[in-house]
Amino acid sequence: MAEQSLQQILNKLRSNPGLPYADAQTQLKKAKIALLSLRAATPGPSTPAAHLALARDVYEQGALFSIRAKKPEAFTRYVAQLQPYYELPSASLQSSAAEQRNKVTGLYLLLLLTQGRYAEFHSELETLSTRAQLDASSGEIEADRFLSYPIKLERWLMEGSYDRVWKAMKSREVPSEEYGVFSEILTSQIRSEIASSSERAYPSLPLSSTKSLLFLDSEGAVVDFARQRGWTVRDGHIYFPTSASALDGEELVLDSEEGDDQQQEFSQMIIQNALGYARDLETIV
Repeated sequence: MAEQSLQQILNKLRSNPGLPYADAQTQLKKAKIALLSLRAATPGPSTPAAHLALARDVYEQGALFSIRAKKPEAFTRYVAQLQPYYELPSASLQSSAAEQRNKVTGLYLLLLLTQGRYAEFHSELETLSTRAQLDASSGEIEADRFLSYPIKLERWLMEGSYDRVWKAMKSREVPSEEYGVFSEILTSQIRSEIASSSERAYPSLPLSSTKSLLFLDSEGAVVDFARQRGWTVRDGHIYFPTSASALDGEELVLDSEEGDDQQQEFSQMIIQNALGYARDLETIV
């Protein structure tokens, strides 16, 4: 009876990904009670493979609904509950389990990335590499569309290749709708990084170029963003803090140390790449 009830709940959750979070929570609570009655809430040596698969499906649905509802803490709890199941040999699980596992794991990597938890991000990658070596069914990590997506984004973010991150977020490379939940967060982070690079690389930029550079919808949005950053807007230009001070009659001191020069070159490269991508977009439109 409990198995049949679980299957019905899972079918309802899978067929209604847009189900309100509160309703999904109600169904998930019922599913967890059913798992307890089957003694499958946590994996054990005597737990039947069919019950392991059901438990794993329940927690994965909980994780996916949590992400859609933008509930990172709930998602993280479900991921923690899934780890013992993910460590089991793939032979004890359903044949389609690997893809769903990679989907949830990829989302977890993306969550760590957007929260700036880079040490945990790389620790999770090491775990994945070890699993791939021990489990032939895991396949190559970067060959999987769910796992490769956050890995590539992290690499490009570390390189400062923000234009490539923009392209990946705006293209068909996004593996599923759940991954799109993080686009807004990453967009804000990239915009902040480009703004910091602009401050280091140039004394000022035209308002129109800044709009393209930051991928904002209007010059009014640029003005609002500039005020938040403490930038000065004059005569169709954005003046960054040091240059604005010079305009107001304060002495502008330049540091010519080699490290600063390298940082400025890196910042200019970031801006040139981002502007190039923005122009490409405008040409397409």
